[in-house]
Amino acid sequence: MKAAVAVLAVLVAACLLTLCVGVRPVAPSEIWQAFTAFDPADPAHVTILSIRLPRLLAGLIAGASLGVAGSVMQALTRNPLADPGILGVSGGAALSVVLGSLFIGAADAGLTAALAFPGAAAASLAVVALGGGLKGDAGPVRLTLAGMALNALLLSAVSAVVLVRSDSLDVFRFWVNGSLAQAADRPLLAMGLVAGGAGLGALLLAPRLEVLLLGAALSRGLGLALVRTQVAALLAITLLTGASVAVAGPIAFLGLMVPPMARRLAGHRMRFELFASAALGASVLLLADTIGRLIIAPAEVRAGVMTALAGGPAFVWIARRLASGARV
Repeated sequence: MKAAVAVLAVLVAACLLTLCVGVRPVAPSEIWQAFTAFDPADPAHVTILSIRLPRLLAGLIAGASLGVAGSVMQALTRNPLADPGILGVSGGAALSVVLGSLFIGAADAGLTAALAFPGAAAASLAVVALGGGLKGDAGPVRLTLAGMALNALLLSAVSAVVLVRSDSLDVFRFWVNGSLAQAADRPLLAMGLVAGGAGLGALLLAPRLEVLLLGAALSRGLGLALVRTQVAALLAITLLTGASVAVAGPIAFLGLMVPPMARRLAGHRMRFELFASAALGASVLLLADTIGRLIIAPAEVRAGVMTALAGGPAFVWIARRLASGARV
């Protein structure tokens, strides 16, 4: 209970910081007035509702989605190094959106966002298959190497595509390192519903994922429908990652950092781990975005760069723990 209260307190604090902190600091009283007595002539009210609130919603959707997707992926592959960003799922979604935008244009934000899902599905299936996950023999090193190779290939393809566009610099920066800066232009409601539905599906799948963590052979012996569970988990990962990429672009390492923290709080109870991963994922992304806006204000460091700066050392730490035989 104390852990749950602490996680929720961190999430609330991250949300308040997102609304209050920026080039122009805003007091909590002004935030309350913006929601209860909006004045279109007040620049603070306009900033809160038109810029910072969409940014907050995008951070909640993307962060929670990646946190839950990371937990599901690590349970599916039994690999603490698994992450939608590192293993290429986010890259597949980004490439799909970029290619679709190149051919059909970006006039319809909803249609453009929907393009993330087939790319995420293809990438998630490819990396699990390449790493041997569908046969139940994916070791951490094998799966990680396959995913990192696929991710490098996909992000190189994204770079090649966006550099032929007239607005290549902004497009390149968004689709290689995600950001919450363009949240107001994203289909937040639709992606929130997709992420919520996929998160609920992951919660329903949690007992089967706990059995899957015991290994493929033992899971079959306990009567688990292995292929059906793997397909359902891949579907949840696809929807969660697609929704995240659609609102924030590819955010690396978030799905790697959050699940180990959630497991320490949840004690390897999968449903509690998923709840904690959602709250911690949203908190970490919002805090990374807030810090990125302050470092070189009035310019900003993109949220994807901030998570990568924190995630690199986390990746090395987890890899060293695995090499020493310790649990993560």
